[in-house]
Amino acid sequence: MNITPNADKYLKMRKEFSFFSFESYSYSFKDNIFSAELHFNLADKYSFRPTFTFPNRGFYKWESIPDELIQNIIFQIGMVELISYWKTACPAKVIIKPHLLTENQIAFWKKIYFNGLGEFFFLNNINASIDDFMEILADTGSKLEKTDIMTDNSVIIPIGGGKDSVVTLELIKSFGENNLPLIMNPRGASLETAYIGGFKREDIIEINRSIHPQLLEMNKQGFLNGHTPFSALLAFMTLLSAVFTGKRNIALSNEASANEATVENMSVNHQYSKGYEFEYDFRAYVDTYITSSFNYFSFLRPLSELQIGRLFAKYPKYFMSFKSCNVGSKTDIWCGNCPKCLFSFIILSPFIKRKTMISIFGKDLLNDENLRFYFEQLTGIENVKPFECVGTVDEVNVAVNMLIKQIPQNEMPLLLKYYQTLSFYAQYENIDLHSFLNTFNDEHFLETEFVEILKANI
Repeated sequence: MNITPNADKYLKMRKEFSFFSFESYSYSFKDNIFSAELHFNLADKYSFRPTFTFPNRGFYKWESIPDELIQNIIFQIGMVELISYWKTACPAKVIIKPHLLTENQIAFWKKIYFNGLGEFFFLNNINASIDDFMEILADTGSKLEKTDIMTDNSVIIPIGGGKDSVVTLELIKSFGENNLPLIMNPRGASLETAYIGGFKREDIIEINRSIHPQLLEMNKQGFLNGHTPFSALLAFMTLLSAVFTGKRNIALSNEASANEATVENMSVNHQYSKGYEFEYDFRAYVDTYITSSFNYFSFLRPLSELQIGRLFAKYPKYFMSFKSCNVGSKTDIWCGNCPKCLFSFIILSPFIKRKTMISIFGKDLLNDENLRFYFEQLTGIENVKPFECVGTVDEVNVAVNMLIKQIPQNEMPLLLKYYQTLSFYAQYENIDLHSFLNTFNDEHFLETEFVEILKANI
């Protein structure tokens, strides 16, 4: 964890760059491709024009969609995207020009921005509050109206290439007809997941999102940089996909574990936009201001990462293709040297043979002394978890204790030997595993049919 003392730079940037504006957006259907462009302006000194496209697929129903509904969702996508560009200088004033926003809408966006930037503020050592970090002005544009459309009862399943979306894809196969996987910026693991799951490239909702090169250049020049709430962007992208396909259900694969804070005794959460609170707010916002035609929910919300790991172990056909490593994402590998790799190794090891785990990751990560600090973060020895999408401290400790019971003492890897010397070992050694592995969190938005599918499989 590297905390950079950027508080002075933050104040200097806010003084130098007095405003950030969302100028406009545009979109077109050309050559069977849907394209959209957003236009942002940083204090009349820098301009950004990020884009996203939907390559043509036979299942889109573009010609029958009300234009105002498309406009509404693209505008909301722009409201999410702007935070990635705003954070370069963090201007105190944000001007929204395309459409009006009510006070409640402004409150919704400020909450997403502030909580979604919790890691950004923490790691840059910036002291900001939700009241003073920005003022949103959105009183000059046109008004957008809520619009409903006809839908069927099938499911869109976003796929990231990790174990969670594999579980959702496999368990929901029996629900409805013509379910579709969705992949943003396809890569090896996400595409392979869809292929192994029985889909062809032409069966996949594909979204290609581009970052404006100016942002990348400014990052190199030393402007402020850090984590933004990507899953909030994905939420609005999946909503646009549901509009294009007429599919009512959007089944994410975020689990109960995403609700736990990354920093002990603070609200900083790397996974804020994967958590229940965001899901609740998003559903209410969409229903109030955009459309009531769709059902956005996380299918795995009632479960823990440990439970999901046990379910994933039932599908060995995915073992050699799934990936969750951000470091190795561009080359489609497990890097074997990051906290996400170590967490994945720990959470799956109680349910998959040791030899198979070593084959998947290329080595025994629990025998790597270089991973000791990450191990301490994951188990709660350190009071700050890794800034990655990882499970709770309890889950990791339970998984570690399960593993210790499975491995002969003379074969115990060094990180587990180290763990046996700690008080954590005794604390979790006699935990009620049956209860832990069969819990069902009641904070979720699953309708009855989806609850039945999930309960039948845990």
